[in-house]
Amino acid sequence: MAETKASPGGWLAHCDGTAMPNPGAIGVGAVLVSPTGDRHELSLASGDRGCSNEAEAAALLATLDAALALGARVLRVHSDSVVLVEQTTGKDRTRIERLAVRYAAIRARFGDFDAVELRWVPRRKNAEADALARAALGLPPKPAMR
Repeated sequence: MAETKASPGGWLAHCDGTAMPNPGAIGVGAVLVSPTGDRHELSLASGDRGCSNEAEAAALLATLDAALALGARVLRVHSDSVVLVEQTTGKDRTRIERLAVRYAAIRARFGDFDAVELRWVPRRKNAEADALARAALGLPPKPAMR
């Protein structure tokens, strides 16, 4: 289950994307928690096709859009994709051509917030968002990790 506490004065989100097969149809999932504890879930098939890294980027962008629509100004996002976190935060500056446009769109969207923090979490701590991404494509949740 996603954390149930938002960051002080801000929102908390867990996001995940899946591509089935890989590459294939993209599903995105997210859980957003307001500063007052209200929970919002996102589970949708993006209509795009791509690899798992493209799915992760689509999930983050959809999460940012949903957070803005809900009125979030300060947001902490958890993702289990090291590539996504390092590419969008600038920790890894290796240019991945096929993902560059998506990552640029994400960084631009960060500017719509007063503050955004993106953190990597292990997959087991992102299971609810993963299940929502998989459900968007009609897939069952992955077995629980120990």
